[in-house]
Amino acid sequence: MPIPGRPRVITPPVAPTDRSARDRDLPDAIAVLVSEPGARILWLRGGRAPLEHDGSLLLVDATSVPGDVLVAFLGRRDDRPVLLALADPPVVDEDTSGVAAAPVEPPGGWAELREVGGALDDPDAALFVEALALARWIRDAAFCPACGARTELRQAGWSRRCPACGREHFPRTDPAAIVAITDGRRLLLGSNAAWPEGRYSCFAGFIEAGESAEDALVREIEEEAGVRIDALEYVGSQAWPYPRSLMLGYLASTSNSRAARPDGEEIIDVRWFEPHEIAEALAGRGGVTLPGSSSISRSLIERWLEQVTAA
Repeated sequence: MPIPGRPRVITPPVAPTDRSARDRDLPDAIAVLVSEPGARILWLRGGRAPLEHDGSLLLVDATSVPGDVLVAFLGRRDDRPVLLALADPPVVDEDTSGVAAAPVEPPGGWAELREVGGALDDPDAALFVEALALARWIRDAAFCPACGARTELRQAGWSRRCPACGREHFPRTDPAAIVAITDGRRLLLGSNAAWPEGRYSCFAGFIEAGESAEDALVREIEEEAGVRIDALEYVGSQAWPYPRSLMLGYLASTSNSRAARPDGEEIIDVRWFEPHEIAEALAGRGGVTLPGSSSISRSLIERWLEQVTAA
């Protein structure tokens, strides 16, 4: 059984966008919200969002969106509706009448969340994550998983109802745990078999049915890196829509650092890093590549480095 870290009091951040769930149940919600003064649209094309010259998200006037485009409601910013418009075709073979080429030419181009998430301000980053997660579900969940019938999109894009069996379906979130492991002065990172040589990151894994996040971490670390965790400290979470994860981030310590070894399948190398090596890698030097600034893995590594250098 895992040994939990000391309890931490976490102050919830103020959501930069009010998801305004009450608006989802408005009669003819999308038509009403699109026509509201000041309503804005965020287009997504192939998982990419349009950018302004300064690198911020480009939101366009909702009246510029053709009436047959598939639109969903994201929430309110400054009490004005912000909606999502899909410019890429669905994965399944279904009617594409609700899909159109985005009628925008973004001055900053189109960018993926992984590329620019770390550079966006908090409101834009949160909006991009929400839009991408919802768009993926809308595109991928057109059929009822219970009976196979085509579902009907409802609640301004936030639910699907099956007309055949009557079931309601909602966007899924898959919990996963991710951890930065220390032996007191060093940090243990792993290299995945699918990554380029020299790339290292924290260890992570999905939480299985009937399993706590802490149990999942103990299991994953023993399976992938061979070490036993002695203590855990919860740090925070991050929505990560690749494809639909909620990453629960931890710092952990171990007293059996000599047991570290890769599983040889998913993880092909594990390595203990000294603080100066992590500092060099964060600065882009030393031949080691660490996670990008948009990921919680990067945040955990930076947090560890701050703690160990301050000690």
